[in-house]
Amino acid sequence: MDLASVLRDRVAQDPFNAVATAIFVLAICHTFATGSIAALAHRARPSSLKAEVLHFFGEVEVVFGLWVVPLLVAFTAFRGWHDAKHYINDTIGYQEALFVVVIMALASTRPIVQFAEGALRVVARLIGGTPAAWWVTILTVGPLLGSFITEPAAMTICALLLARQFFDLHPPTRLKYATLGLLFVNVSIGGTLTHFAAPPVLMVARPWNWGTLFMLEHFGWRAVLATVVSTAGYLVVFRRELRALRTRLPMADIDTPDEEAGAPLLPVPAWVTAVHIGFMAWTVANAHYPVLFIGGFLFFLGFARATAIHQSRIELRMPLLVGFFLAGLVIHGGLQAWWIGPVLGSLSETPMFVGATVLTAFNDNALITFLATLVPSLDDPLKFAVVSGAVTGGGLTVIANAPNPAGQAILSRFFGGAISPLGLLLAALPATIVAVVAFHFL
Repeated sequence: MDLASVLRDRVAQDPFNAVATAIFVLAICHTFATGSIAALAHRARPSSLKAEVLHFFGEVEVVFGLWVVPLLVAFTAFRGWHDAKHYINDTIGYQEALFVVVIMALASTRPIVQFAEGALRVVARLIGGTPAAWWVTILTVGPLLGSFITEPAAMTICALLLARQFFDLHPPTRLKYATLGLLFVNVSIGGTLTHFAAPPVLMVARPWNWGTLFMLEHFGWRAVLATVVSTAGYLVVFRRELRALRTRLPMADIDTPDEEAGAPLLPVPAWVTAVHIGFMAWTVANAHYPVLFIGGFLFFLGFARATAIHQSRIELRMPLLVGFFLAGLVIHGGLQAWWIGPVLGSLSETPMFVGATVLTAFNDNALITFLATLVPSLDDPLKFAVVSGAVTGGGLTVIANAPNPAGQAILSRFFGGAISPLGLLLAALPATIVAVVAFHFL
């Protein structure tokens, strides 16, 4: 049977397949419409019911969770409530969403941000210490560190530092989008130096027996090359805009004290920073074991309360929203295997790379690579093609890579509260093309 016949046959056997995909498409359309919905909310009467409802529906982080409701209704209608409960509770794994919540909360704490900022300041000063130097340092060194501290942690730290060292200088809108697109692409490919830091690599590392040495040999050098070349290219294109930022005064960085501090914050001692790093290391080492890293996070909250005089307020709202976004995405994505699997199984090497890159823009790239492990008899070139395509396309949309919603949540306030999906796509396209060349033609 050809591909079209296989898909028609699967819909005929279970019409819910088509319904689940239709709901998923509507959810994707909703994510692209959040900017327009947010604009309508701003035009509505402040604090009115209409304004609040529009604000809620204009939050990109809640979109996929909202569309889980009609999905559950349809699931129950076609297969019964028992099967719907079993799918939500037993079939889907939420450890990635939980991990992102914890690592994002840890990475955004005052000691970690100050430590990362101090480390990157050394590099930035070596190349001039200007806003452009900070911009280059954060967009190259930060994403590549994601191979060791995981991509969600790297995204959180890079986004926070860009907010403090770059976006606070009020750059032009075109440069803002270029920076966001470059950040998303670099983080997506920057985690491929190891086998445990990038979600799409993590999905295939054990089934295909890929270790860190394999990743360095086949992916790592390409990721470094693409990151450096893309950043240098954007630097050349926006050199005038970046140079103009030298004359602008940055906003003062104000850390909101923990509610228990009861006094102005004191400098962070080295031992407090060391303990924070230890909690992050524990979380990364036990990323596959939610009971362990969530338990560690509860201990961390106790430590943060005890050292409140050195802590800023622990930010949980954004991590929880991002976790909700990812949980909703995996619920919808898990029901797309009926068509993604046959599509991947029908492709040769170059179409596989292109197909994985395009599919990634509309699905979490970890889902694409996971489904590839279920395709029987994939040879090594096809395995490389699907993973390289998945990481290459990981910056095109907010939903393409698990860490992207974290960056979107942190930086959206610099875009009027809503990031244009088309603006992000166009901004990320040049860096994506560089990654395509590095991963497919070299």
